[in-house]
Amino acid sequence: MAERKRGLGRGLSALIGDAAPVAAPATKPDDARGPDAMGAPPSADSGSGTGLKTLGIDQLQPGPFQPRQNFNADELDALAQSFAKSGILQPLVVRPVKGKPDQFEIIAGERRWRAAQIAKLHSVPALVQPLSDSEALEVGIIENVQRSDLNPVEESEAYQRLIDEFSYTQSELADVVGKSRSHIANLLRLSQATPAVRKLLVEGALTMGHARALLGHDEADALAKRIVSEGLSVRAVEALVGDASGVKPNAKASAKTNPRTAEKDADTRAVEKTLSDALGLGVDIRHQGEAGGTLNINYTSLDQLDSVIARLLSTS
Repeated sequence: MAERKRGLGRGLSALIGDAAPVAAPATKPDDARGPDAMGAPPSADSGSGTGLKTLGIDQLQPGPFQPRQNFNADELDALAQSFAKSGILQPLVVRPVKGKPDQFEIIAGERRWRAAQIAKLHSVPALVQPLSDSEALEVGIIENVQRSDLNPVEESEAYQRLIDEFSYTQSELADVVGKSRSHIANLLRLSQATPAVRKLLVEGALTMGHARALLGHDEADALAKRIVSEGLSVRAVEALVGDASGVKPNAKASAKTNPRTAEKDADTRAVEKTLSDALGLGVDIRHQGEAGGTLNINYTSLDQLDSVIARLLSTS
């Protein structure tokens, strides 16, 4: 296992220091100059060395230590529109490619590089650093996690790589990425989910709460499909799969014997799904007629609780 030689807990700030943001030229599509239009303009500082530079799009290539595997097309288009209007304010972090002069490997910022191509920019601001393989992996993972650019599965795999390849403990990870220890532990447990559940989690069809409730269940895949089709809340799924003793009752029998799992009307399920999508958390509504009812919002970390509280206060 690699030893941690540098403290990279501050992510990019540990590398950039006091360097001010630099905007890349927001070249417009009608400024293209033939086959080499995607290359760096004559004024670009594309020489060797380290530090903040302007590099041509075609001087960059994706790195092997990118924890992000999914790039949403709509998000890339929105980012490209922003770049075309205002340029790129946050530089990419790159390192020289061995044996290839003036070629650089992206350590952090592949999404920005992809969006820049859509916007038909000729160049991007980049911070060139001579990072080792282990440092490149560490910076790439921490930068993405701190920017909240990863889905739960990618984040889980990133944490596991830091543990396996850099001997991090869960407590150290929590300090480095600014998350609670329970958040780290819950994400790491996602490695136990079935491939089908993980796929739905990546697609955003399931929340972390749903996935955790299905861990170890014999019919996890079938229940996952039911969650998506019926819009079941996390609380409803927990009731279906059984209590903490490990008993996993049949879903239909559970609904008959436990009033908490009684079928909800379509309007209630729709409201639950709307709130869950907006908050990114499991929501359970229990309407009790004229007596009112309860609204439960399930959070898995203090960070999530703080986020919910901040949203509620901002609308008061």
